[in-house]
Amino acid sequence: MQAFTTVDSVLIPLDRANVDTDAIIPKQFLKTIERQGLGKFLFFDWRYRNGNLGEENPDFVLNDPRYRGAQVLLTRQNFGCGSSREHAPWALADYGIRAIIAPSFADIFANNCVQNGILLISLPQEQIDSLFAATQTEPVQVHIDLAAEELRLDSGRRYAFSIAPGAKHKLLHGLDDIELTLGHAAAIRAYEQQRRQQMPWLFREEARHG
Repeated sequence: MQAFTTVDSVLIPLDRANVDTDAIIPKQFLKTIERQGLGKFLFFDWRYRNGNLGEENPDFVLNDPRYRGAQVLLTRQNFGCGSSREHAPWALADYGIRAIIAPSFADIFANNCVQNGILLISLPQEQIDSLFAATQTEPVQVHIDLAAEELRLDSGRRYAFSIAPGAKHKLLHGLDDIELTLGHAAAIRAYEQQRRQQMPWLFREEARHG
């Protein structure tokens, strides 16, 4: 997956709390197991009118020309609640979202985001409020530096955030759990060889069918 180091983007202000995964990607789009192509269905019921991809809702933030192509979503508490569908971060990533800023996130959704290269930044409620207030007058440009664990506005204001070391390592190096495990392939092979030498009876069936 794509590594996350720094991102410069306008904030997309989605001023809604408890946005669940069915709102992020509705159930009718869960038939595919492909990660690509889901971005056009992101926030489908809010983004389009009458279930028609060709009929954008001009009142929805993603359809505002000022935010097209933006990569950082600003939202409210408990983002990603509901079912554990991994299609939600797939849709966000395919649309181009690299980071989401909120007071809190649903646990399973948060883990799925790390596996798909999306940085989640949790900030105190008062800081979230201040960011939303800033977006009321004009688009707000932000710079996110994951290594420094810092978010900076063009105005010079800085916000520090923290992230678990394991998640930070995965994002900085573009590794999901499978890729992280494959990085230890030599050690795994050495361990398996040692086991075969120490306890050969465990592998007789394998040798018989090998």
